[in-house]
Amino acid sequence: MRRRLGLFVAAGLLVALALAFFVGPGASSSPDGLERVALDEGFADEADDHRLADSPLADYGVEGVDDERLGTGLAGVVGVGVTFVVMAGLVLGLRAAARRRRSPAEPGPDTDTADAATNATAPAPDAQPEPQRGTG
Repeated sequence: MRRRLGLFVAAGLLVALALAFFVGPGASSSPDGLERVALDEGFADEADDHRLADSPLADYGVEGVDDERLGTGLAGVVGVGVTFVVMAGLVLGLRAAARRRRSPAEPGPDTDTADAATNATAPAPDAQPEPQRGTG
């Protein structure tokens, strides 16, 4: 089960990376909705740049990459990668916290159901065996 989940996550990550790299650069360069309204209403020139406007990945590109399509694709790949790492860390952290809160006798999602059934019905080490009943 874990291997199938790992393959599913890896396949999803590869699809997202491919889309970001190959399809992202083909997105429209026209202004988005907010920018279009600012242009139409005449206040686009009054906007100030934010603190990250000079960052290496500003404006959907990579600083130092002269090819605009390549820069946009690389910025998309970096964005997908950072998002994946943050979310994987969050999921793994929450799973670890849930494991710590769960009592040892309580089977969790990572416990094999056959093992949980065996452990739940296994007699205690000092328990006396039940007497055998005859058939007749």
